[in-house]
Amino acid sequence: MRIALLTYSTKPRGGVVHTLALAEAMARAGHDVSVWSLGRGGDTAFFRPVDPAVTLRLVPFPDVPDEDVGTRILRSIEVLGAAFTGGYDVVHAQDCISANAVPGCVRTVHHLDTFTTPALAACHERAIVQPRALVCVSAAVAAEVATGWGRVATVIGNGVEADRFAAAAGPAGEPGRRAWRDRLGRYVLAVGGIEPRKGTLDLVEAFALVRQQRPELSLVVAGGETLFDYRDYRARVLDRAAELGVAPVVLGPVDHDRLPALVAAADVFAFPSVKEGFGLAAMEALAAGVPVVTRDLPVLREVFGDAAAFAADPAGMARALLAPVDEERRSAGRALARGASWDAAAAAHLRLYGTLVAGASPGAGVTDEQDESTEPRFVPR
Repeated sequence: MRIALLTYSTKPRGGVVHTLALAEAMARAGHDVSVWSLGRGGDTAFFRPVDPAVTLRLVPFPDVPDEDVGTRILRSIEVLGAAFTGGYDVVHAQDCISANAVPGCVRTVHHLDTFTTPALAACHERAIVQPRALVCVSAAVAAEVATGWGRVATVIGNGVEADRFAAAAGPAGEPGRRAWRDRLGRYVLAVGGIEPRKGTLDLVEAFALVRQQRPELSLVVAGGETLFDYRDYRARVLDRAAELGVAPVVLGPVDHDRLPALVAAADVFAFPSVKEGFGLAAMEALAAGVPVVTRDLPVLREVFGDAAAFAADPAGMARALLAPVDEERRSAGRALARGASWDAAAAAHLRLYGTLVAGASPGAGVTDEQDESTEPRFVPR
């Protein structure tokens, strides 16, 4: 098949990581795969090298000074849509921007958002209503889609590069881990930047309690490239941190090759997101044998089960961050991550694509009872 995967950025956000890994797995399976994206701010490549078997189509998208978020979103849709050329058997968008740029595509709903900006709210709505078929990376998000829009999504979980993060935790990764610890000491790590969806303010509150018992620990926040402007929220977080005597180390985006060592060197991985679709960064931490403490959300219970600790508020998060972790839980985390294969995720996508190319409904191949319900359909990982 000729397949186009569309994403909105070249930066290391979860949806972009997903797009590249899925494209490479489909190419390994023998398919002709192209990845389309906007090259924001002069970007001419993705944040990491991509298998040359995948064709890259980066559309120039220059920055416009003082452009507001709504206008930037609408311009993103227009520019990507105008540049996109057809001829593919399947077009699969990984976010609401690219789904709006090429209506009638397949679309992955990684998570659902609530927007107050009219342009964003309309973009979000169209990207659920217009696609010919929907994919969700967890059953919890698929259930939200079914409840809110009456659409049945195919559930296909993410893969994870488990071997890459496991290697960083092994003997060969010791120099990389030592380099991070020499720089940062012992630390609690969060990946995803400082933004409301990532629950950073609650993490700061929790860490202030942690420091009372573990003063040698620091709080490290990595990542955070996004289209949206979270300067006001970031200022609130840093002001509150100062009030509490917490001085988070904010690294920003970390080089792709150095990220596994950063994760593997952490004492614990904090994942306090208030909204997620899967939790890929936390799965990478589990692959490295690092204990994960996450927000108690249905989607994260579904994905992580007994492999993570869960907390509903800052006090509970602090207790979980301080709690000792036995080898049984670490082993459960490693096993869970090893079972999340990008090749298996690609195979599940290709089965769905096959039904669409054949002209069948996305429900083809399930029982009549399943097809007529609004329950999410599960595709084995």
